[in-house]
Amino acid sequence: MGGITTFGETMVRLSPSPGERIETADALDFRTAGAESNVAIAAARLGADATWISKLPDSPLGRRVAGDVRRHGVDPAVTWSDEGRQGTYYIERGSEPRGTNVIYDRADAAVTSMTASEAPTDAVESADVFFTTGITPALSETLRETTADLLETASTTAFDLNYRGKLWSPERARETLETLLPNVGLLFVPERDARTVLGAEGSAEAIGADLRDRFDCEAVVVTRGSDGALASTGAGVVEQDAFAAETVDPIGTGDAFVGAFLSRYVRDASVATALEWGAAAASLKRTIEGDHAVITEGEVADVVAADGTDIDR
Repeated sequence: MGGITTFGETMVRLSPSPGERIETADALDFRTAGAESNVAIAAARLGADATWISKLPDSPLGRRVAGDVRRHGVDPAVTWSDEGRQGTYYIERGSEPRGTNVIYDRADAAVTSMTASEAPTDAVESADVFFTTGITPALSETLRETTADLLETASTTAFDLNYRGKLWSPERARETLETLLPNVGLLFVPERDARTVLGAEGSAEAIGADLRDRFDCEAVVVTRGSDGALASTGAGVVEQDAFAAETVDPIGTGDAFVGAFLSRYVRDASVATALEWGAAAASLKRTIEGDHAVITEGEVADVVAADGTDIDR
């Protein structure tokens, strides 16, 4: 099968217009979103074969989720269930000082009961890279066990720490992640999460080297928001600046970065090239409403070719 296989929950996303409050809105924008499917969608749109594994309720909402994933070129390898519900989240976007608020409604979602025996083993074993995030094991004890089993099953693995404070504490996250990360070959970690959850210290370069040694990863990619990203590998450190973007919706930016990186990684591109494509895809995603990076290879190549100058609009 090859390509990229991801595993995790995808939710229904409901949001009022920017600046409007949920308690007074009379209409909500209806979309779907999930870190692991977002990554698969970005990778597929940039030319990679991508499969997304999950468990969904056999309902109109579950079928909507699967359909949205499929229409972007990803194969939804879904276990359908008559039990459990479709997870949702609400996002209320406001300007400073109020900022943006995310409200989860995902308890008892069908995916929280998914075991490794329900996953398509061939899609995990044969993948060029199997990817999941720290969100998935935070959702239930069952998913902690399933995540561990699938990471052990896969031959090449990638993982985004993706800490969510509304799902678990830093202490609980660290306890779980320290059992999972020794089975991860390629680790993506926001610098703030490395400090908060894993107790890393020092510069981003020091953090990358520390985590690579601590968990015996092949490479650690430390993302730093507007300060760009760097990769710590056995061959040394590669740095990448962020590309300028006018932000319409920042949600999903990190997923676009990872999806684009992996789309080059599975083609044996250099780490420098993968980082560059990740940064370019992230900048493009910020200009797009919703979680999905609805982008093309040509658009990413144009941003890369601009060498960090403003995008021509």
